[in-house]
Amino acid sequence: MTTTAPTTNGRVIALAHYAARALLEGVLTRHGATFEQSVTLRVVTVAGGSIDRDELVTDVIGSLKADESAVRGVIDGLTAAKLLERDPAQASRLRLTDAGRELYEATTAETAEISARLYAGIPAEDLAVAGRVLTLVTERANAELAGA
Repeated sequence: MTTTAPTTNGRVIALAHYAARALLEGVLTRHGATFEQSVTLRVVTVAGGSIDRDELVTDVIGSLKADESAVRGVIDGLTAAKLLERDPAQASRLRLTDAGRELYEATTAETAEISARLYAGIPAEDLAVAGRVLTLVTERANAELAGA
């Protein structure tokens, strides 16, 4: 493990992101899921298990910075795999199926264990500073994208 503190920049952030994402993708692959599917299931879960389809598309586009048609394709794939379904109470909404909830819970539990190992021993103050910095960088990048 490196003890030299490099200046925080895009490369350092990207290296951390891709290293952690590779671990996540390993978990998802074992469960037959993709990163994009995981992000989409998380949005539905955080929304309480049911969400308006257009709201889901908008949220996932914002999270992944992906093309709308690609996001709709992920949603269609999750629906075809019976991980999401149309909410019978409101046709414009999608909801998690039991299988979708089980997949999300299983992958989340496995990745929580990995995250605990990755963040172990890092002082809470350091994590708070990193969180503030990364949130600010994200806000600025999103503003740049919105202006593009």
